[in-house]
Amino acid sequence: MEKIEITLNINGKPHELMIYPNETLLDVLREKLDLTGSKESCGEGVCGSCTVHMDGKPVRSCLTLALEAIGTKVKTVEGLANGDELSKLQQSFMDHGAVQCGFCTPGMLMSADALLKENQTPDEKTIRKALAGNICRCTGYAKIVEAVAHAARPDDHCCDCNPKE
Repeated sequence: MEKIEITLNINGKPHELMIYPNETLLDVLREKLDLTGSKESCGEGVCGSCTVHMDGKPVRSCLTLALEAIGTKVKTVEGLANGDELSKLQQSFMDHGAVQCGFCTPGMLMSADALLKENQTPDEKTIRKALAGNICRCTGYAKIVEAVAHAARPDDHCCDCNPKE
């Protein structure tokens, strides 16, 4: 199989790459672009650890061929922050202890970010539904849901936290 040249828009920047047609987006992100935030856990699209956005929608990068991303805007967890400044959602995860081992965190963040772009004031049921495709083996999801709710409504006393100001 011969490599082909493609250009992908990742986190707002074009990247010209030589890839094999059967390479997944996850492999290209991790191995060719050194964007290692997205994780491979199950390799079957079940766990959500590899979730990225394509044109604003969450997708499983382990099941998506890199070729499918041509002409789209791909955003990885590295693209959530503004330089060295964490996004409001990322900071909320830190403040609420929603990051434990960290393996599921990138996928959780990307799914939550997609939700908050569509619904700026989701209730707990909506948050849980949006995160349903992301598996965390460390928590009971309460802190993760709390962090998403707080990022959506920081002044609403959505929880009993005292985030660092």
